[in-house]
Amino acid sequence: MREKNPHGRLPGMALLLAAVLAGCSPDGGNAVPQDDAAPAGQAPAAVVPAGAEASAPAPPDVAARTVDVQNDDYTFHYAYPAEAGRIPALKAQLDAELEEARVKLAKETAEFRAEAEKDGFPYRPYDQSTDWAVVTDLPGWLSLSAQVYAYTGGAHGNHWFSALLWDKRAGKQRDVLSLFTSKATLEKAIQPAMCDALDRERAKRRGEKIVRDQKDWMSACITLDDATVILGSAGHEAFDRIGFLIPPYAAGPYAEGSYEVTLPVTSAILRAVKPQFRESFAQGR
Repeated sequence: MREKNPHGRLPGMALLLAAVLAGCSPDGGNAVPQDDAAPAGQAPAAVVPAGAEASAPAPPDVAARTVDVQNDDYTFHYAYPAEAGRIPALKAQLDAELEEARVKLAKETAEFRAEAEKDGFPYRPYDQSTDWAVVTDLPGWLSLSAQVYAYTGGAHGNHWFSALLWDKRAGKQRDVLSLFTSKATLEKAIQPAMCDALDRERAKRRGEKIVRDQKDWMSACITLDDATVILGSAGHEAFDRIGFLIPPYAAGPYAEGSYEVTLPVTSAILRAVKPQFRESFAQGR
C-alpha cells in the first residue's frame, strides 16, 4: 500500500491479478479535465527487421476512456478499458459512475475547504482514483477488476477493490457471487486452498512461517467477506480461474499492503456454480 500519490494512480495489485487471471497462472478553479480516449501508458516501439517496411502504428482505441482532473482542491482519476467502452450499456453505466464520483468529490472538497478557512486549519487536497482493468474477455462475459484509492486529508490514504462482471447475452451486470449457489458453498469449496496460498504470501512478506490462529486476525483464515472475488480464464473460453483481492487490514497490517490469491477452478468449485451458469465454467489446471 502506498502513501498518497500526487497523480492519483496506483500501480495496483488489481491490475496485476487481472493479468494473472487472464494468463496461465495467476471541478473548480482553472483546472481543465483531461478526457483522453487512449490509456495513459504507451507501448514500446516495435522492432522492424532490416529491409522491411515499417507500418504506421495503430491508432488508440477510442472506446477506452481516461479522465484526469487536478486543481487546488483535489486530484481525480478514472479510467476504463476499450473492452468496456465497446459495450454501449456498460459504457453508459461507467460514464455515469465517473461523473457522479467527480461531482461528489468536487462538492465534498469545496465544503471541506470552506470549513478549513472558517476554522483556521490547513487544507489538504483530496486524491481519488479508480482504474478498471480487464480480467478476461470471453464470448459471453466481460470480467473487470478495479483498484480504488482515496485520500481525504488524513495521515495516509487507503485503497480497496471492486469487481464488475458483465453478462453479454443478458446485457446486464451480475454480481460474481450470484453465479454460485451460495457464498457459504463457494467458501467451503475454496478453503483451505485460498488460505494456504495466503499464508505462503504472508510468510514471504514477514520472513517467518505462519502459524494459523483464528483468534489472531493477522494469521487467521479469511472469509469471502474480506475479499473481492473476480473470475478469470487461462483458456479464454470459460472461467477456469478464480481470484481474491484482499485489501489492507483484512489479512495483515497496513504496512503489508494488499494481498492477492489466484486458484484454478476445481471440481468442488464447479459443483458450487448454479446450473444455469455451469456452461460458462471449466476446470482449471
